[in-house]
Order: sequence, then structure tokens, then C-alpha cells
Amino acid sequence: MRKTLFALAATTLVSSVFAAELRVGLNPAYEPFESKTPSGEIVGFDVDIANALCEQIQRKCVFVESEWDSIIAGLQAKKYDVIISSMSITPERARVVDFTQRYYKTPSAIVVKRGTAYESPASLKGKKIGVLKGSTQEKWALGELKPAGVTVVPYQSQNQVYLDIKAGRIDGTVADKVEVHGGFLRKPEGQDFGYVGPDQYDQKYYGDGIGIAMRKGQSELQKQLNDAIATIRSNGTYDKIAKKYFDFDPYGK
Repeated sequence: MRKTLFALAATTLVSSVFAAELRVGLNPAYEPFESKTPSGEIVGFDVDIANALCEQIQRKCVFVESEWDSIIAGLQAKKYDVIISSMSITPERARVVDFTQRYYKTPSAIVVKRGTAYESPASLKGKKIGVLKGSTQEKWALGELKPAGVTVVPYQSQNQVYLDIKAGRIDGTVADKVEVHGGFLRKPEGQDFGYVGPDQYDQKYYGDGIGIAMRKGQSELQKQLNDAIATIRSNGTYDKIAKKYFDFDPYGK
């Protein structure tokens, strides 16, 4: 009898531990939003936001790595419960997953060699521009740059884009303006590169900002996370995290 009760108690305890976890899918190659330290720790703005939200809903964040172009497939396969990985809220994605309200909104931009003349996408005709495969920036580049004669080259990670820019295999990138500043422009290999053209907010490509994705039908989890976002925005936690990475409010207007 004691063994039975012990086994039942142990099973209940294990179940409660697993129930308290929130498995978070992300692609840790997108500094300063998510990246890996030399020791392998996953860090960044998205990571800190995820942990703050988990604290609010009394769950423990467990981070699960994924390639970006298969991250939604991983969510659908239940490899994780949510995606907190700088995912833009777009109508195309909203057909297959549900989103929370946004938790930040920053523009994208073209980055090429300093001194490159630019008036329109046609100014880059003949150049090779690297983009993150499956990203909103890829969608913009295919819609705006490719018809102008630019070769759009997709990559599995944004870090691979920067390596090929450094090696001279491509001429530049289209990326989130904050990410490309932290991940490339502020580093020695990016000192000869800069932005051209206007900041990109086009809703047709970039949607309504960055949100948390989850499988369809999880209305309770969606409400919990929306309430948690509102709470950390109002209690100062969001601002404290943002100031760790940015000198502006990434939530946007």
C-alpha cells in the first residue's frame, strides 16, 4: 500500500513539474534578441522577456533550439509550446498559428558597403543580398529586390549571412535594424558597411510587430501571455529588460 501511495505521489509530483514548464522554441542566431555565449548559454532580449513572462504565469521556461525555416513546423509537431524568437505577426503565419499581442516592433533595413549609391531597389541591380530563410525580410527582398535584378540568397541563420558578407561572397543583407546593428555593424567586420534606403515597416511584408506564436486553439495560454505582457509593460520589468539591450523603447508606436 505504501509503495502504491509513494508511486502515486511521485507520479503526481513529476506531472506537476512537467506541467509547470513552458517549452519555448527559438533560433539562437539573432543577436541581441537571442544568441549563444561561448559557454553555450542562450541569452538575449527575447530570452529575458520569455523568463519574465514565465514568472508572471508561474511557469518555468525551457528553451528548445530550432532552425528558423522549420520553427513553425516544430511548434505544430509539439516540440515546444510557444515560439518566442522575434517572429513577426503576419496574416500568412496567423493562418496556421495564433499570436499574442506584440511585445516589440522595430524596422528592417538594407545593409551594404558604405558609399553604395541608393535611390531605389534598382540601385542594387546585379548585387547579391543574403537573407534569413523563411523570414519577413526574405519575403520583402523577394517582393522588392528580386524584380529589380538583385539576387536574393537565403541562409539557414543570420550569422551565416554575416560570414558570407565578410568573405565577399555576397554584397549585403536585409535584416531587422536592431539585430543587424548588434550582430554585425558594431563589430569590426561590419565597420565598412551601413544602412541604405528608408526604414522598412511595410505591413504587407512585416505585419503588426513581433508576437509569441502558439498552436491554434490555446485561448487560455494566449490570454495568460497577453495579460503577462501587459503586466511587465506596466510594472517596469519590460523597461528594465529593454534598457539592458537598447537605448530606445523597442515596443514601438
